[in-house]
Amino acid sequence: MKIAVVYWSGTGNTEAMADAVARGVTESGSEAVLLTAISVNDLSSYDAIAFGCPAMGAEELEDSEFEPMFSALEGSLNGEKIALFGSYGWGDGEWMRTWENRCKEDGAVFACEYVICNEAPNEDAVSACKALGAALTK
Repeated sequence: MKIAVVYWSGTGNTEAMADAVARGVTESGSEAVLLTAISVNDLSSYDAIAFGCPAMGAEELEDSEFEPMFSALEGSLNGEKIALFGSYGWGDGEWMRTWENRCKEDGAVFACEYVICNEAPNEDAVSACKALGAALTK
């Protein structure tokens, strides 16, 4: 299987999570391709997709690169196997719940529960990200 790990990171926290997701994919015997949001134009050649974005502003997706990329892809998410992850520095994870609901409305199929962590991922968050990556390969 070929899995895309698409992310945006301003501080490196979500990038560290993306790296752990990719490790989970490769440790499960599949191919992981790390892509920054700005470099994405077509994800149709992937078997599953992990999307990672931190909470920004008033608990929303990053709006200059990630949100435009994700909005452009929404019409193609119906039936696609995906997983979500990201970090936050305030709030209670509302941005992730909103994003998950949005993906459900788009018809995406979740491989597992989302993973969020406060600030930099600790050992538990890294393990959860690796498990998320592995779940995408099943």
